[in-house]
Amino acid sequence: MAAERRARRLLSTSSFWLCCLLLLERRASGAAAARSGSPPQSPGSSIRTFTPFYFLVEPVDTLSIRGSSGILNCSAYSEPSPKIEWKKDGTFLNLVSDDRRQLLPDGSLFISNVVHSKHNKPDEGYYQCVATVESLGTIVSRTAKLTVAGLPRFSSQPEPSSVYVGNSAILNCEVNADLVPFVRWEHNRQPLLLDDRLNKLPSGTLVISNATEGDGGLYRCIVESGGPPKYSDEVELKVLPDPDVTSNLVFLKQPSSLVRVIGQSAVLPCVASGLPTPTIRWMKNEEALDTESSERLVLLAGGSLEISDVTEDDAGTYFCIADNGNETIEAQAELTVQAQPEFLKQPTNIYAHESMDIVFECEVTGKPTPTVKWVKNGDMVIPSDYFKIVKEHNLQVLGLVKSDEGFYQCIAENDVGNAQAGAQLIILEHAPATTGPLPSAPRDVVASLVSTRFIKLTWRTPASDPHGDNVTYSVFYTKEGIARERVENTSRPGEMQVTIQNLMPATVYIFRVMAQNKHGSGESSAPLRVETQPEVQLPGPAPNIRAYATSPTSITVTWETPLSGNGEIQNYKLYYMEKGTDKEQDVDVSSHSHTINGLKKYTEYSFRVVAYNKHGPGVSTQDVAVRTFSDVPSAAPQNLSLEVRNSKSIVIHWQPPPLATQNGQITGYKVRYRKASRKSDVTETLVTGTQLSQLIEGLDRGTEYNFRVAALTINGTGPATDWLSAETFESDLDETRVPEVPSSLHVRPLVTSIVVSWTPPENQNIVVRGYAIGYGIGSPHAQTIKVDYKQRYYTIENLDPSSHYVITLKAFNNVGEGIPLYESAVTRPHTVPDPTPMMPPVGVQASILSHDTIRITWADNSLPKHQKITDSRYYTVRWKTNIPANTKYKNANATTLSYLVTGLKPNTLYEFSVMVTKGRRSSTWSMTAHGTTFELVPTSPPKDVTVVSKEGKPRTIIVNWQPPSEANGKITGYIIYYSTDVNAEIHDWVIEPVVGNRLTHQIQELTLDTPYYFKIQARNSKGMGPMSEAVQFRTPKADSSDKMANDQASGSAGKGSRLPDLGSDYKPPMSGSNSPHGSPTSPLDSNMLLVIIVSVGVITIVVVVIIAVFCTRRTTSHQKKKRAACKSVNGSHKYKGNSKDVKPPDLWIHHERLELKPIDKSPDPNPIMTDTPIPRNSQDITPVDNSMDSNIHQRRNSYRGHESEDSMSTLAGRRGMRPKMMMPFDSQPPQQSVRNTPSTDTMPASSSQTCCTDHQDPEGATSSSYLASSQEEDSGQSLPTAHVRPSHPLKSFAVPAIPPPGPPTYDPALPSTPLLSQQALNHHIHSVKTASIGTLGRSRPPMPVVVPSAPEVQETTRMLEDSESSYEPDELTKEMAHLEGLMKDLNAITTA
Repeated sequence: MAAERRARRLLSTSSFWLCCLLLLERRASGAAAARSGSPPQSPGSSIRTFTPFYFLVEPVDTLSIRGSSGILNCSAYSEPSPKIEWKKDGTFLNLVSDDRRQLLPDGSLFISNVVHSKHNKPDEGYYQCVATVESLGTIVSRTAKLTVAGLPRFSSQPEPSSVYVGNSAILNCEVNADLVPFVRWEHNRQPLLLDDRLNKLPSGTLVISNATEGDGGLYRCIVESGGPPKYSDEVELKVLPDPDVTSNLVFLKQPSSLVRVIGQSAVLPCVASGLPTPTIRWMKNEEALDTESSERLVLLAGGSLEISDVTEDDAGTYFCIADNGNETIEAQAELTVQAQPEFLKQPTNIYAHESMDIVFECEVTGKPTPTVKWVKNGDMVIPSDYFKIVKEHNLQVLGLVKSDEGFYQCIAENDVGNAQAGAQLIILEHAPATTGPLPSAPRDVVASLVSTRFIKLTWRTPASDPHGDNVTYSVFYTKEGIARERVENTSRPGEMQVTIQNLMPATVYIFRVMAQNKHGSGESSAPLRVETQPEVQLPGPAPNIRAYATSPTSITVTWETPLSGNGEIQNYKLYYMEKGTDKEQDVDVSSHSHTINGLKKYTEYSFRVVAYNKHGPGVSTQDVAVRTFSDVPSAAPQNLSLEVRNSKSIVIHWQPPPLATQNGQITGYKVRYRKASRKSDVTETLVTGTQLSQLIEGLDRGTEYNFRVAALTINGTGPATDWLSAETFESDLDETRVPEVPSSLHVRPLVTSIVVSWTPPENQNIVVRGYAIGYGIGSPHAQTIKVDYKQRYYTIENLDPSSHYVITLKAFNNVGEGIPLYESAVTRPHTVPDPTPMMPPVGVQASILSHDTIRITWADNSLPKHQKITDSRYYTVRWKTNIPANTKYKNANATTLSYLVTGLKPNTLYEFSVMVTKGRRSSTWSMTAHGTTFELVPTSPPKDVTVVSKEGKPRTIIVNWQPPSEANGKITGYIIYYSTDVNAEIHDWVIEPVVGNRLTHQIQELTLDTPYYFKIQARNSKGMGPMSEAVQFRTPKADSSDKMANDQASGSAGKGSRLPDLGSDYKPPMSGSNSPHGSPTSPLDSNMLLVIIVSVGVITIVVVVIIAVFCTRRTTSHQKKKRAACKSVNGSHKYKGNSKDVKPPDLWIHHERLELKPIDKSPDPNPIMTDTPIPRNSQDITPVDNSMDSNIHQRRNSYRGHESEDSMSTLAGRRGMRPKMMMPFDSQPPQQSVRNTPSTDTMPASSSQTCCTDHQDPEGATSSSYLASSQEEDSGQSLPTAHVRPSHPLKSFAVPAIPPPGPPTYDPALPSTPLLSQQALNHHIHSVKTASIGTLGRSRPPMPVVVPSAPEVQETTRMLEDSESSYEPDELTKEMAHLEGLMKDLNAITTA
């Protein structure tokens, strides 16, 4: 009783503090509910659950053809099913009376006949699917645009043209953008097939590259958009022979700026023509594009560039450069990549109580930046005092009321598309009070402080609880005349004041206070009416603010006097700020206008005005933006360079002036050049557009020229660059090969730099465009610098002191780089002492997250206790694995005290260490932490799979393999699949499990001269890996030694040896049917074999009779008493000689873990068995006597010898199985194949219907057969059960079952398909009961196997000895007659 009282006190105390805790957390319950999506748990409250209500399918933008049908898919899920309606352009469609538009059962909108004309477009527009569930709410889908392809119109048509052989040509055929997919071309009125030379651009234009004479003829384009096809003009293209003269290089088609959405394809057209035939190459942002090795960049016919699966990284400026050796031209285009709206954070379901404030969060991304709007139950949410948009996209609802319940959706939209995501709001009822006293109303509620925007309330404790230590309070308030009430909770128990913020000036509010204790909420105080203070009389915003540029550096701003000045305006303050910066400047102004000077040219500024009176600053105006006028550039172009092409031309390259100095849009460039000699004339060339290079031709040989470039705007020409000189070649040098090696290279090391000097190649007849200098510590490939061909020395800066650098020098031209010249140097040591090293990080830990990810954390003792980083230090994490031993470290930098290492290998041990760097100071590496990644299923199959035949055993093969290269964990086993049909379904292949990590396996009893296919699958603790490729192996044909062994076996079949293998062409002499493989058999061989068998049988019977007669003469009375007879009465076996029945033994099947035990003696009408046809070469019937009719022959298999470490099986014994099972290698050793192994001894038996056959397993064998008795014997046999547990080899007794008429039936739980079929000598294939292999490898209930009872082994042996020596002649005659009857019955059974 004392313990019970203590328990009750403990329970009462716990309940009290729990209630206190709930009251403490009441203020944060709404936010917690929003985060967790679960209702606030309060005693006795009725909890409502969120209802799944969402769209399974939303409509997408669709292109339709006039006169055809169209469909907009939509499907929503909810319980109960929602009602689907459709809106078009924001208005609900009346589908009941619409004969063209109908609602499909799933909610989709079907338009049977799209109507579209010039003045009537009823079907084109924006559609939206609306789903409604009564008493629950409404949700709307994304908006989809239905576009109807217009009438075919050609904006440009092909024109007659000519092209030289090997050059390119284009034929224009431009139509509406929505009709481009319906455009095709005809050549000589035949459809034109597009290939690598012929390509149709997205505009419909046809490009013909590398023209041949066969391209000549008549061309026209056709638009087929559902109606009658529309044909363009038919024009002729002439193909002219190569004139062997040069022609100017011109663009037939230039790229134009494109806008594409992520995931789409972009084609930048570029086709050039000229002689010699030009080549096209592409650059992006001054970097060459490799279209040969890239999978997404493809060079189309003529040189157009196709970019598939566009990403954000593909955005930029693309340059098409055409070069034919004589001249180079280029064109450029801008690719803009847009992205559809995508949710980074979706709204979540919220539980809340009335009067609470909630926030639905919604975070989106996209390009252009999406706009966000909110919808409640299908209606737009209009921002107000109680519905506010906060933090750009979040929806805040203040002072919840019951009608706020429903579904809220965040809809994001930009120029590319739109998307929606929603959440449900449930308003919970307040929990009823529990039994116990509730607090009374708080006393003396007063507004102790009233301001314009806030009010502070105070009160006294309720009269019912004067101390009030465990009481919390809620303040409810609302505007006078407004039903929506808000709540503010005190922050801690016992607090009796609260400040209400964000109120409106000069507004009346109604307040009431309510107390709560552990039993619930008490009485409310009387309403308190309080009015906030009016706002200070400040000026309003100045109206009609305007700003306009007056010069490239000045802007004038004007405005008017505020309408609500609230007194005399003393002055104004004008604020302005350059766009893109956050630094705002201001100037005091006393008038209504002001001009700001000294601004940047062609720069956008924003302005606002604030009026001041005696009370202070008023309300600011809205910002207005204006840009200063443009002007001539104030700086020269950058990076001017000259490239001498040959003896008469020079190419000049440059970059635009810095952006801040362009002072407007660059409209072109002026290139001036002259000979370097004095008093020479200046030649001027104008380059329009944004081209950044120019080829200057017609120059004199061996002459030095000076060049300069100036940029242009609409205002004029800016300053020019300094003169830059280049000298044309004296003669046209060879540029068909790379330059030779420079003749010398010298280096002079300093502390942080190396001075490199060289001399040019000795062969001056090869063009040298410049020199490439490569350098690096230990390798010259770390950095590369290119210099002009005239330069002979260069200083490599910013090197490390006391470091060994390797330097290479290569001369290059337009063909490529020449042979490098190598040199090395060691920089001088630094004289400044190294800074004091920092302390290394401590407590490095490796937390394994997945198979390829480990999180590294550490602490830094040089930081304060709170471990907050406030300086510019950073940490370097390095890691490696010791397999292989020479693996290099990988490094990564981090600015926090943890780092997530990804991309690791599964099941691999890694070591990690960390160092810290701050400025020039670094620490040593920390102590290492180790972590092993989790395992992963093997990602590669076993390798090097080989199959060989076992020596001396042609029916046995050995499969060898090597582990997978990517095991990703410890291999726990393998599964071997094999079949004679490589195209069979995998579940029709035979499987062989292999336990552990063994790499070889042995399979027996395969058919000779037959092709087999083998696959192997590896497994670890995570699952199965992929299968290896199928390996074919043909078993050898039977050799002479094998045939001889089989012939010998045929003469002693009754002794348990195997019958001769008759091959695939054997035909039973009595049946006349073909062999299992369908090959005919010679009748002469069959007859000869029959004669031999009959002769052997007769001789055997005679010998047995003679021995029996001889034995009877030696009979004694003692032997008579001990003779034994084996007779069967009513289906049971009884033995005489011991005056009592011999108890039959249990039937044990030595199958490693398989054991047969007797169960209930009553017959089981439906034993758990599988009827599987098994060829008789794996099961025999031993004759009961040597005098048996010679026609009764049964094939037998005996397996001798010890089993090696390879597990063994036979295909014939397993073909009834299908590999639909999982082998848990980790938990249990594999179960061996079910195999039939008859013994070599015979024993007498007496039965009217069956014979007892002694079966024994040879030494080392691990399998037994399961045989069922005939239907007549089923009623009298006890049924043993199979248990999976270790057992010992015992002799087994089995009786063959008579197969039922018709085809065999299979256990539906384990379907099987025989792979091989072999027939017995003179009887049909028997149906054998086998244990279901589908349960191997896992525990299962006992499985009954029907077998007859049999005498003990020792007793049977003694009876055999007695029976051979105790028969009288008359008794022998009776026994022989009885035996003949048995043989006839057996013959009837086996031939049935």
